[in-house]
Amino acid sequence: MVESDTGTARAPIQPVNRQVARGEPRLRVTGINKSYGAVEALREVDFEVYAGEVVGLVGDNGAGKSTLVKTLAGVIQADSGSIFRDGREVHIASPNEATQMGIETVYQDLALCDNLDVVANLYLGREAQQTVIPGLVKQLDETQMEARTNQILRQLDVKIPSVRTIVASLSGGQRQSIAVAKTVLRNPAVLLLDEPTAALGVVQTRQVLNLIGRLREQGLAVVMISHNLADVFEVADRVVVLRLGRRVGSFEIGATSSEQIVAAITGAEFGGITRGANATDAPYAGSEVAQ
Repeated sequence: MVESDTGTARAPIQPVNRQVARGEPRLRVTGINKSYGAVEALREVDFEVYAGEVVGLVGDNGAGKSTLVKTLAGVIQADSGSIFRDGREVHIASPNEATQMGIETVYQDLALCDNLDVVANLYLGREAQQTVIPGLVKQLDETQMEARTNQILRQLDVKIPSVRTIVASLSGGQRQSIAVAKTVLRNPAVLLLDEPTAALGVVQTRQVLNLIGRLREQGLAVVMISHNLADVFEVADRVVVLRLGRRVGSFEIGATSSEQIVAAITGAEFGGITRGANATDAPYAGSEVAQ
């Protein structure tokens, strides 16, 4: 047994073998570069995620993970490179444009209003309305919003006391689930999760990992930034490693080890192996491996 970041014993990381249907990636970027003055945050980075796949995006602090995700989310624009959505080249100039393209992001701070209930949080800024007096008066359609919220939570198998529960009273895992449900309400194709299990206990982490698995089953392309390799190995199909702004490898979870991932993250060697035999710096191409 090994110790988790919460001090609770958990089983050693075991490789899993998941088959993901391939085709055109839901989201693909090629040759992404981003600099801040003399600092190269991203350098010629390629990245791809397929429908029904969970990709763990890992790397040390300053590796470029957040910069890449913010580029995909439209928060920042790359200096150069291309972004493709279902094979079509697109330009994402803002988070609103990313949402319109079916790309949603859940950041580590969750962006929830603690003083509002679950329904109000899911619909904040885009509340459903019904007409009272045509052309003059509208009111919130609380019945429709509550019914749709219940439907989304059942779809994701999220357990909370009531959709009218104030968010401040929910656990960390439940709050993370509500933040994810808020994005699912917009019917995304790609979901970017920034440290979804950070600072969560064992039970709450289990809730979030189960939720990510259900998102995969529903055909979403999920990108998960995490420093916790145990969580990544448990739920991801593939791991992409960034180091110093570069992509240094893509690893199939079922054919790699945590030591190989750590070696790629740090640049160190484990038993004379720096990159796993299944790792490739090129965009994922099924059985293609680096020699």
